[in-house]
Amino acid sequence: MTSVAVIAHTGKSLGGGLSRLRDVLSREGVDDPLWHEVDGSKQARKKVRRALDDGADLLFIWGGDGMLQRCIDASAGSGASIAILPAGTANLLARNLHIPRDIDAAVRIGLHGDRRALDAGVMNGERFAVMGGVGLDALMIRDAGSGLKDRLGQLGYLWSGARHLRDEPVRMVVRVDGRTWFKGKASCVLLGNVGTVRGGVTLFNDARPNDGRLEIGLVTARSPLEWGRTLGRTVIGDPERSPFVRVTSGESFDVRLDKKLPYELDGGDRKPTKRLRVSVEPAAVSVCVGGDS
Repeated sequence: MTSVAVIAHTGKSLGGGLSRLRDVLSREGVDDPLWHEVDGSKQARKKVRRALDDGADLLFIWGGDGMLQRCIDASAGSGASIAILPAGTANLLARNLHIPRDIDAAVRIGLHGDRRALDAGVMNGERFAVMGGVGLDALMIRDAGSGLKDRLGQLGYLWSGARHLRDEPVRMVVRVDGRTWFKGKASCVLLGNVGTVRGGVTLFNDARPNDGRLEIGLVTARSPLEWGRTLGRTVIGDPERSPFVRVTSGESFDVRLDKKLPYELDGGDRKPTKRLRVSVEPAAVSVCVGGDS
């Protein structure tokens, strides 16, 4: 028998809210789920572990990609499945898995949908499901913060990102599967487990979340004009033809910077570092998906 738990970020909203979620679960026969609320995603790991200790094998996660990242990091390898209730700003994992922003539909997928084993990337000891990286993207996320992001949504990211288009690229060495792939100055490095990123743009055409590999993209643009050309190619789904983009895939990655920069995991910023150690954990987590995923 399935034991259901709800891990909910109270600062995120979806449809009729958490009271509506209780009603929908009750209608589906889940009258007394294990229920844990947090006011910040950093608290989610402890709640997930408590739910698992109490026997939960299906975790409904109410929040965005940052909340999911914390919950996946805590639950991977437990045998429990994750059901996504996409209440965040970007909801990139939900979009890639075709999970709608609708409580009724998302609950049905969680209770009755297929279970799909997904890989997780592991960056500096933390698992992530969507993407992580350093450079412009991480600076954009850091500067947007929760306040600007909650007020402006995707526009908050664009506003904060525009401030860094003239930043001097950072000298770095990137090794992929033990071999030097890039050595020079770059403005941004992203590692992706899925293809579609912010704004519905497909950055990694060959990304599959269950192929045991991660995609890596590196951007060398250093001015608003060069970034404009790069983003133009990205918007039409052909970023690899930009002269300022390099893309490949692999199973292990080592990114060394000549100065400390903040990095990001699934939309959450992390403290500055000079090195990213990244690997893949195949079939790390079971996620509930609809029929089209």
